Amino acid sequence: MQYRNATLKDIPGVSKLQQKYHISTISEEDKPDGFVTTLFTEEQFKELIEKEQGLAVACDGDKIVAYVMAASWQYWAQWPLFQYMIEDLPNVRYLGQTLSVYNSYQYGPICIDKEYRGSGVLQNIFEFSRIQMSERYPILITFINQINHRSYNAHVNKLGLDVIKTFEFNNNQYYELGYDTSKKTKGSVLP
Repeated sequence: MQYRNATLKDIPGVSKLQQKYHISTISEEDKPDGFVTTLFTEEQFKELIEKEQGLAVACDGDKIVAYVMAASWQYWAQWPLFQYMIEDLPNVRYLGQTLSVYNSYQYGPICIDKEYRGSGVLQNIFEFSRIQMSERYPILITFINQINHRSYNAHVNKLGLDVIKTFEFNNNQYYELGYDTSKKTKGSVLP
């Protein structure tokens, strides 16, 4: 398995994986096993790759089997949910600090092909992304829809993220989670 930053050539493979597991297109059979809720266009993927170096992929040969996004709050500000989170940052304390667009970044979504779940891909792609972003930010922030139990379990129990608070947006209930980017991801085999 290879973990690396995505290139523009990877966009079709990432889009295909997104289509398979997005909440609006996922099969009912796969939905209980987790889904992604933010839909990205090819242009948004391109911007994430070129301006943020924020799209990491896991590849099994030529096949993209997982991706994770991570970027500055400035990148995420184009979506209303992230605008809400940005406005709320000064009201949140984590690791002894008041959060800001300068000391934290937004991680996720993450998407792993069902065939590769439970194989260590989660821990390793998270670790790869954490290493990339830790040079710029000490704190990772993310959110999980409270109905997405698999994602909650993966992030809290497998990766060790902390639940900071809960919030409501657009009639959905979310967990806000954080992670200290100086900490190696438990279960990762990346150096």
